[in-house]
Amino acid sequence: MANLIPLLRQKGLAVAVIKHDAHDFEPDVPGTDSHRLRAAGAEGVAVYSSSRFMIVKEASGVAPAKLAEHFSDFQLILLEGGKNSPYPKIEILRQGISNGPVSSPPHLAFCVDGPFRLSGAPVFGLADYQALADLIVGRL
Repeated sequence: MANLIPLLRQKGLAVAVIKHDAHDFEPDVPGTDSHRLRAAGAEGVAVYSSSRFMIVKEASGVAPAKLAEHFSDFQLILLEGGKNSPYPKIEILRQGISNGPVSSPPHLAFCVDGPFRLSGAPVFGLADYQALADLIVGRL
């Protein structure tokens, strides 16, 4: 995401990120993903767990849909996690780690590092950030 966000911003999009954290977390500190994503240009970032959340904008609630309400002034919200959510997904598959998709449809795209047999969505290489940004903007 940190490589994708600057490309989306270059296309004129205000981008927010909602990041799931399965564990409790410390608020936005250097070295964390949320800190890196903000440094990459995300104009809003949220991190949540089952017991608390952090958002760089006034908000309440810990579910992605509830957090998204607080980013209504952004053109694009990226959600990390939520593999069983109803939202379109970009799933990353790596050889030796993945045998196939683990997230539920719908899929917007797959990003892979090898020859996976996939259908239902475009397939990109792991570093095809520009093509992925173009796909996202095209869908908007």
